[in-house]
Amino acid sequence: MKQEKNQKGWRPFLQLVQQANPPKLLISIAILLSLVTTGVGLLVPLFTKNLVNDFSISAINAKSISFLVVAILAQALASGFSIYLLNRIGQTVVASIRDRLWKKLLVLPVSYFDEHPSGETVSRMTNDTSVVKDLISDHLANFVAGIISIVGSIIVLFILDWKMTLVMFIAIPIAAAILVPLGKKMYKIAKGTQDETAKFTAVLQQVLSEIRLVKSSNAEEVEYANGRRGITNLFNFGLREAKVQSLIGPIISLVMMTLLVLLLGYGGMRVSSGALTAGSLVAFIMYLFQIIMPMAQMASFFTHFQKATGATERIIDILELAPEPNAADDVEHVDADLKVEHVNYSYNEKDTILHDINFTIQSGKVTAIVGPSGSGKTTLFSLFERYYQPNSGRITIGDKSINDFSLTSWRSHIGYVSQESPIVSGTIRDNICYGLRREVTDEEIQTVAKMAYADQFIADLPNGYSTEVGERGMKLSGGQRQRIAIARAFLRNPEILMLDEATSSLDSKSEKVVQQALNDLMNGRTTIVIAHRLSTVIDSDQIIFLEKGKITGSGTHAELYQSHPLYKEFADQQLHRVEE
Repeated sequence: MKQEKNQKGWRPFLQLVQQANPPKLLISIAILLSLVTTGVGLLVPLFTKNLVNDFSISAINAKSISFLVVAILAQALASGFSIYLLNRIGQTVVASIRDRLWKKLLVLPVSYFDEHPSGETVSRMTNDTSVVKDLISDHLANFVAGIISIVGSIIVLFILDWKMTLVMFIAIPIAAAILVPLGKKMYKIAKGTQDETAKFTAVLQQVLSEIRLVKSSNAEEVEYANGRRGITNLFNFGLREAKVQSLIGPIISLVMMTLLVLLLGYGGMRVSSGALTAGSLVAFIMYLFQIIMPMAQMASFFTHFQKATGATERIIDILELAPEPNAADDVEHVDADLKVEHVNYSYNEKDTILHDINFTIQSGKVTAIVGPSGSGKTTLFSLFERYYQPNSGRITIGDKSINDFSLTSWRSHIGYVSQESPIVSGTIRDNICYGLRREVTDEEIQTVAKMAYADQFIADLPNGYSTEVGERGMKLSGGQRQRIAIARAFLRNPEILMLDEATSSLDSKSEKVVQQALNDLMNGRTTIVIAHRLSTVIDSDQIIFLEKGKITGSGTHAELYQSHPLYKEFADQQLHRVEE
């Protein structure tokens, strides 16, 4: 299996194209038209041969001229339709590859995106697939027509004069000895270029998406230097590619020109000795050009093919990645207790984040998870959402592992409001409805906005619910974004609610409004809360205290205050300060 994955060259490319299920009927028609084009092209030199051998004014008649004109027009029309069909096939194949790639990216586990910058992944989706598209759409048509033309011309040349044809074949091993090493070099350069393009795209996306941070930190010069480094690397790869290209073209021209001179000299000798007619020599030269031109196009094809094979490997690497673990069953009893049983987890299998975590979240009750930063609280939430899988232990609901349910079913029962609630580019309405698989009425949206205390600020906006929020909701304040996230959670009507520091970044006025909306949302739901501010969780039914990935205490606020020294210290610092 590993050997198959590491294979290089044309096999992975062909497999990728086959898996895209190209339209076979169109391929057959395109190849047939290419055969017609080549067949007509092969007839023209034979017509010219007879014209030269029997040249006289009386030999030029309307029938001969008509035949030549019709043949040339037929060749042009067949060639045009063939090129169009092959381009259409190429666009269809690449659209299918992009569709598969996009579908796979959406089901990959979060751990993949932790390890790969989003800009690099975007480059795989756009730049690498564009390289494959260019090969199929721009070069494959010429390659297919070129092969047919070369094969047909060689067959006719052997019939015309096999000795001169053998002389012509001297050029093939010479050209191959030069071009094969250059092709391998081009492959390495092309692969390096695509990797560098991915890195450069990652830098661009990171800087442009966090442009406010860049400016506020006076980091323009630093980021310019990072971008400049990527530009320079791409420039150097471009120069290396240009050097190889500068060798390939002239070498092919030199070999072909030398061959042409040899054939003309040798052919002239055979004509003068009477072994070959002048018409046959003219036809031979015309067929030679029908070989030389496609050979140049094929050289261009192989140059781009080297680029495409590198891009293909990276595309296949993503397509072969395992998706998120999933199951087929729907969740049956969401009103049951949620249990965490002997869970251990580490991101890199070295540094353990959670150590033997055991606790029960009672259905319909509020459980708070508190503790110092870095103790594993958010990681625990990620396990509940099934972004990651425990290294050992399990999480159950109603005595059934949450991994036994389909991801869609499980996550549809969870409402998640985080410290920086994600907002997508679009309108306020788009964000409130985001992810729902049903039609939502305006009345429903207005109702949940009112429940989230978001209706007033939305009404003050010039376009109301149709107001564009900007990239990542930059046109809205933190409190407004939080209230839209809460409205979204109300609309989902989840049985399990997870709140991750949902009010910690807000000012006191916004916090009061958002906290009231959260209290309304928590009513009657199984709720798990992460909080640094103990004032927001002292009324919780259960508080779990995490330290360095271990549970060091659990109980109500009063119980922990009496039995847990660090919790008491936290409470004295925060609650005493609030009272003051």
